[in-house]
Amino acid sequence: MKNSENSTFLIRIHASDNILVLAESVTAGSSYTVNGVNHTFEGSLNLGHKIASHTIRKSEKVIKYGIPIGSATCDIKPGEHVHLHNMQSDYLPTYTLDEGSKFGS
Repeated sequence: MKNSENSTFLIRIHASDNILVLAESVTAGSSYTVNGVNHTFEGSLNLGHKIASHTIRKSEKVIKYGIPIGSATCDIKPGEHVHLHNMQSDYLPTYTLDEGSKFGS
């Protein structure tokens, strides 16, 4: 079992983050501990994926690097994988402009 409280397996990047980041890839069935509670990964996840450090309520901001990176689209339980299936980006796709328009117009 991997224990996030005693290793660098899951990393809290900033003190105000409500997610933990995987410091290594994991396989389905691996178990781990978040805040004293044991969890099991349902599927394999790669390095860099996010895990909820505590309950994140629907519409609550997902915080990574100390800044909001999106909002929860449903309640997310502690230890649950946080990704596109349960969060949305709050950033506008400013890199996609209509053809012929100018930035800022």
